[in-house]
Amino acid sequence: MRSAQLKILILPLLLCLAIGSFAQSGLKKVRVACVGNSVTFGYGINDREENCYPHQLNKMLGEGYEVGNFGHSGATLLKNGHKPYWKQQAFSNALSFGADIVIIHLGLNDTDPRNWPNYRDDFMRDYSALIDTFRSLPSKPKVMICKMTPIFHQHRRFKSGTRDWFWQIQAHIERVAKSNNVELIDLHTPLYCRPDLFPDAIHPTKEGATILANTVYGAITGNYGKFQLAEVFGDHMVLQRRIPIKIWGKGQAGEKVTAEFNGKQAEAVIDFNGKWMVTFPAMEAGGPFNLSVITKDAKVAVNDILIGEVWVCSGQSNMAWRVDQSKHGKETIEEAGNSQIRLFNMKTIAWAGNKKWDAETLDKVNKLQFYESSWKLDSKESAAEFSAIGYYFGKKIQETLGVPVGLIHNAKGGSTTEAWIDRKTLEFDPVLVDVLSNWEHNDFVQEWARGRAQLNISNAKTKMQRHPFHPAYLYESGIAQLTNMSIAGFLWYQGESNAHNVEFHEYMFPKLVESWRKAWGKELPFYYVQLSSLNRPTWGHFRDSQRRLLNIIPNAGMAVSSDHGSKNNVHPTNKKPVGERLAAWALAQTYGQRIAYSGPLFKSVVYTNGKAEIAFTHSEGLTSSDAQELRTFELAGIDGIFYPAQAIIKKSKVIVECKEVSNPTMVRYGYEPFTKGNLVNKAGFPASTFTTEFEK
Repeated sequence: MRSAQLKILILPLLLCLAIGSFAQSGLKKVRVACVGNSVTFGYGINDREENCYPHQLNKMLGEGYEVGNFGHSGATLLKNGHKPYWKQQAFSNALSFGADIVIIHLGLNDTDPRNWPNYRDDFMRDYSALIDTFRSLPSKPKVMICKMTPIFHQHRRFKSGTRDWFWQIQAHIERVAKSNNVELIDLHTPLYCRPDLFPDAIHPTKEGATILANTVYGAITGNYGKFQLAEVFGDHMVLQRRIPIKIWGKGQAGEKVTAEFNGKQAEAVIDFNGKWMVTFPAMEAGGPFNLSVITKDAKVAVNDILIGEVWVCSGQSNMAWRVDQSKHGKETIEEAGNSQIRLFNMKTIAWAGNKKWDAETLDKVNKLQFYESSWKLDSKESAAEFSAIGYYFGKKIQETLGVPVGLIHNAKGGSTTEAWIDRKTLEFDPVLVDVLSNWEHNDFVQEWARGRAQLNISNAKTKMQRHPFHPAYLYESGIAQLTNMSIAGFLWYQGESNAHNVEFHEYMFPKLVESWRKAWGKELPFYYVQLSSLNRPTWGHFRDSQRRLLNIIPNAGMAVSSDHGSKNNVHPTNKKPVGERLAAWALAQTYGQRIAYSGPLFKSVVYTNGKAEIAFTHSEGLTSSDAQELRTFELAGIDGIFYPAQAIIKKSKVIVECKEVSNPTMVRYGYEPFTKGNLVNKAGFPASTFTTEFEK
C-alpha cells in the first residue's frame, strides 16, 4: 500500500520534470488543453481572450507551453444533457489539438433541472468515457480533472435545486478521480470564500480567473511557492497536551517533509495540491521545546514551544475589550510576565467605526487578509492589549492547573453571530440561507450592524464588496485558519449585535456551536458569557434565552455577568470576575476540579397558596449579595401581567409572593434590561435572569 501511494506521488513529479525539460529543449511546446464550460471560456470577463484562465495560465507556464482554451458556455458533462460538451465544436477542436496535458472542468451546467434529476445515473459513466477518449489520443496526454468552482447563493435556482445537486455532482467528481486514477485539482476551495469575485454567482472575474490559473499552474508544475508553515505556528506558541499534535503547511508537490519535535520524528510527502501535514503523538505538558521542519531545499525552525492547554477566545467587542481598558487593568499589567502564559492576538486591520474604509482596506478585506497575528510571551505590553476576558480566564487556569496556557484571541467588535458560521452550514439551513442571500435587507439583521457595514464599505468599487459583519466572513477569515489545530475548547462573548431578535439568535447560536465543533471534529467545550445589564429593551429576554440554551447545547457553560453591567455602557469594564467565572466552568467541567462553578439556575417552580416556591440548581447557601432583601422577583397570573414581588430564602429555595397576584402562574427574576438582582449562592456566583413564561 505504501509503495502504491509513493508511486502516485512520484509519477506526476517525474512527468513534470520530463515536461519541463522537454519544454526547455526548444523542440516542441508542451500543449495543454483546457476543457470546460463558460468558466473555462471566460464568460463575463472583460477582454476575455486575454484574461480568461487558460490565457493567464499560458503566461505563467512560459514560452515552452501552448495552452488552448476549449471551453464552451453552457456545456454539460452528461451526454444526454441539454448541451453536451461531446456535441460541441470545442470538443472536436480539443481532440485534434494534440495535447500533452488535458485539464477538464465540467459539471456546473449539469446542475440544471433539465439535466441532473433526469440523467444523474449516467454521470460516472460519461465522465469516465470522456477521460478515456482523451487518454486514447495519439499524443497520450496526462488527464487531470477538477472540482467545480463554486455556485453562490445569489444564483436564481440556488435553493430550488442547484445547491443540493452541486454538492452531489462534486462528490461524483471525486469518485471519478479515484476510480479512473486521475489527479483531482481543487478549484473549489480557493474560491469558495471569495463570493466577491462572482458577480453573477457562477462566473469568476479576472481576479478569480487568476486564482484558477495559479491553481492549475501548481497542479501542472508542482510549484506552489516557498515552503512554509501555517501562520498559526511561531516562536513562543503553546500546543495542546494529551491530543495528537498536527503540524501543517504548503510547499512543492512531491517533496518529502521531515519534522522533529520533543525527541520525536514525523514524515510526510507534500501532496498534489501543495499541502502537507505531519502528526506527532499526544504529549504531556512541558517545554520549552523546538520544532524543526526540513525539506531538501528548506529548513524552518520554531523555538520556545510549550505544551499545555490552548483555548480560543472569540466574539465581539466585550471579548475584544483589552486588559488596559479594564477596571483591574493597571495592577494586572504590572503583574504580567508569567512565562507559562502565551498569547496569540489576532488583531483586525480595521475598526468598524463610523468611517468609510479606504481602497487598500477594502481590498484586504475581500482577500480575507483581515488579521495580523503572532505569538507573544506574557509581558506588560502583550497583556495590556489582549482580551481581558481571555487573559483573566487563562491566568486562573494556569495558576490552578500549573501547566502552560495558550490563548488565541479572535474577536471583532460589533460582529454578528452569522458572521462566525461557516458558509456551507448557512447554505443548507432552511432559515439561515435567507440571511445569507439577503443580509443587507431583512429583519434578522440589526439595523445598527447593517448600517455600519454599509458605511464602512461605501467607497467600494464592486457591489460584491465584503464586510466582517457579513455572514460567514469571520469564520472564513479567522476561524477556518485554526481548525487543524488541537485545542481544549472555546470561550465566547457575543450577542449584543443580535439582541434585537431573541428568537433568531436562539435558533442560530446552536448552529454556530455545531459549525465549530464539526470543523474540529469533536464536541469541544463551549463556554459563553451571558449578556450583562444594559438599558436596552430586549436584554432581559435575551439573557433568559441564553440561559435556556444551556439545556440545548451539550458540553456548554454560561458565565453570568449581569451583576457587573452598566446602565448606559455596552462595555462594562469589570472583566476580571467574568473571565474567572468562565475559568470556573472550565476547571469544573473540563478539568474535573471539585469546585463551585455556576450561580443559581432555575430548576422548577410550584405554586401553592398564592405563592411561588422556586428550586434552583447550584443552590447551596442561597443568600443576597449585599445583605439586603432579595430584589427583582416578579409574579404574574393568567393575564400575563407581571408585578414586583417579595422574595425570601427558605433553605435551598426562594418563596415569592405578591399582593397584586393572588393566583400566580408565572415568575421571573432579573428581567429588567438593567437589573439589580442580588441572589447569589455560597460561592458568590450570581443567579441568572430567568422567566417561567417559556418553560415547558
